[in-house]
Amino acid sequence: MSTATGTPKPRIDGALKLTGQADYTADISLEGQLYGYPVGSTIARGELTGLELETALAMPGVVDIYHAGNFDSSLRHSPNSFAEENTVSEPRLPFEDSTIHYHGQYIALVVADTLEHARAAAGEVIPWYSNDRPAVIDSLSALPTDDTGLPGVLQEGDSNSRGDAAAAFDDAEVTHDAFYSIATETHSAMELHASTAVWAGDRLTVYESTQGVVFQKNALAEIFSMPSEKVNVISHFIGSGFGGKLFMWPHAVMTAVAARRLGKPVKTVVPRQLVFTSAGSRPASLQRIRIGARKDGTLTSIRHDASNETAFVGMHDDTVITATPSMYACDNVAVTNRVAEVNHGMPCPMRAPGEAPGLFALETAMDELAWQLDIDPLELRRRNFTDKDPASDLPWSSNYLKECWDNAAERFGWENRTAEIGSMREGDEVIGYGMATQSWEAMRQHCSARATFLADGGMQIACGTQDIGTGTYTIVAQTASELTGIPIDDIDVRLGDAALPSGPLSGGSFATATVLPAVKAAIEAAVRKLAERVNGDGQAFEGASADDITLKDRSLVQGDRKVAVTALLDELELGQISDVASTAPGDEQDRFSFRSFGAVFVEVRWDPGISRLRVARIVSTIDIGRAINPMTARNQVEGGLVMGLGMAMFEQTEFDHNGYLYNSNLADYIVPVHADIPPIEVELLDHPDYHLNVFGARGVGEIGLTGIAAAISNAVYHATGKRIRDLPITPERLLAD
Repeated sequence: MSTATGTPKPRIDGALKLTGQADYTADISLEGQLYGYPVGSTIARGELTGLELETALAMPGVVDIYHAGNFDSSLRHSPNSFAEENTVSEPRLPFEDSTIHYHGQYIALVVADTLEHARAAAGEVIPWYSNDRPAVIDSLSALPTDDTGLPGVLQEGDSNSRGDAAAAFDDAEVTHDAFYSIATETHSAMELHASTAVWAGDRLTVYESTQGVVFQKNALAEIFSMPSEKVNVISHFIGSGFGGKLFMWPHAVMTAVAARRLGKPVKTVVPRQLVFTSAGSRPASLQRIRIGARKDGTLTSIRHDASNETAFVGMHDDTVITATPSMYACDNVAVTNRVAEVNHGMPCPMRAPGEAPGLFALETAMDELAWQLDIDPLELRRRNFTDKDPASDLPWSSNYLKECWDNAAERFGWENRTAEIGSMREGDEVIGYGMATQSWEAMRQHCSARATFLADGGMQIACGTQDIGTGTYTIVAQTASELTGIPIDDIDVRLGDAALPSGPLSGGSFATATVLPAVKAAIEAAVRKLAERVNGDGQAFEGASADDITLKDRSLVQGDRKVAVTALLDELELGQISDVASTAPGDEQDRFSFRSFGAVFVEVRWDPGISRLRVARIVSTIDIGRAINPMTARNQVEGGLVMGLGMAMFEQTEFDHNGYLYNSNLADYIVPVHADIPPIEVELLDHPDYHLNVFGARGVGEIGLTGIAAAISNAVYHATGKRIRDLPITPERLLAD
């Protein structure tokens, strides 16, 4: 057996991307294709009383304009159920009524013969509003609060407690109590949201930039009252999504309706401005952390209460308190979360949802406690390490957090830190060191895959999941190569098509742990199917039990008998043999707690003379079990760290007093660019977690983003003595009194 997994491998789809052959949704061009262009509301709250369409309809190339007055009234809502795999991002149907809930809400779809004609006509659609109700757009801190000082409706299902956190806090020798906030962030994937719909009789095919072809297929079937087998969703390549493309948005439904009405394919590419207003965001959150401890640093109480924004068109609970009950040894812990409705577009998961903002608050609070106790921040965490999950009272499936701390601290040079604020300098710059713990829940879902042995010696693996740019094509090929001995170059991986055996979402860092066991099971099923065809009288494995025939180096083997798969297919006069298999989590979920951990250390530099703050270097060590492809896994962590840099210092979706989103572009919405990115050193530990799956692999996409914002904030305090609890950390906040 080869050792294809666990070794760095270039992406097998890299050449297609570099040469422009990868078919992204916006690249789709079908015969007779028309182009849709959405029109968004210019107010955040009110009633749409009419549309002036005459000028737009008379413009060159315009075919039709769809709106509430002429849309499809037969559409149904999706059940919007994760368990039924038909979740949608915005439950409200397009043009469902005349009420405006947020700036950018779709009020019309122009369809024309070219994109340019559709866009020009969209600019001539004139809406009329009744706007006598002020928008609810205040910051969370300005809304009415409960006794925690937080706004919104308490989500009972998010509450979690052990012991008596309130009493323990009141009795603690040392306490810390503070509020932390994070601004709304917008997914800024390079590839825009896009949808191309085509009908063939009563069958619908949608090409979509999506992280979940199966979920979108099921949602469309529900909305159009169709059998799911008559709907297909295809997404071969995605220019990332960061959670914003997990579930279907209204533009896909608008496009499918237009294609059915016109009898031609319709493609809609959502413009960047409407991506900002109408295709998701990480909601703003406000959190309160109360920690009680003994003077030796032992935690005696943690109270983590939080609130996040949601929209009036649907409920999104970001559950920023998720990780807190499991992070540290403490007998008294209580967490709660609230949701407050505002006139913003529908929020949705964004990379490391919940835990990234939650760990910013918790890990910043831990640093503040360390300063209060005059204990090294790393040492405080060591003193509160837990060797089991205190939330579930289950043993960890695998936990090498101590090694992460030690490894990253040594590589960073944490021992060179001097504790006094502002004591480390070089030239005009003040140097600050900060650190934080990283964490993300390790998950696995059900999955099916098909394995096909081909007569030419190659293999095809097919699964209805998708590769969002993270390297799924490559690790599937690596896995199949290791299991069969077939070279990676001879393995054809088919993903991104809902007609294939059902696969998982590409989100939550569970795709790797979910898909690879199904690939293994499918290969084993295909081997058994072939073995059952060649163990009869006069055949190569006459008299052998199919259970005793195994695969090794592209050959079936039983005892001293070894015959190449290609020879067996030739003997049977078959061009291929394939089978489908399914896998799912088992009772291990009841026996272990699954979570990945890491440590991140940051150096910042502050030049007070020119008010310049920069991150000078980042060092992180992550335990994700076994990395199937260390090259792409390390790349994922590095990307997460850069996104965390954006959360900490740059990203803020801004609304005016009327709820108008005014930085809805990549010129005014600031994200880190190459000049902002410091040297990044990532170390991946190699401790396979075989309790989660047979490959020992846990997910890696989210964990890099967790902890980094807190580490930056903590380093800023070490350099400047200013504790910034509100993200992003801007020069204005550093200079404020």
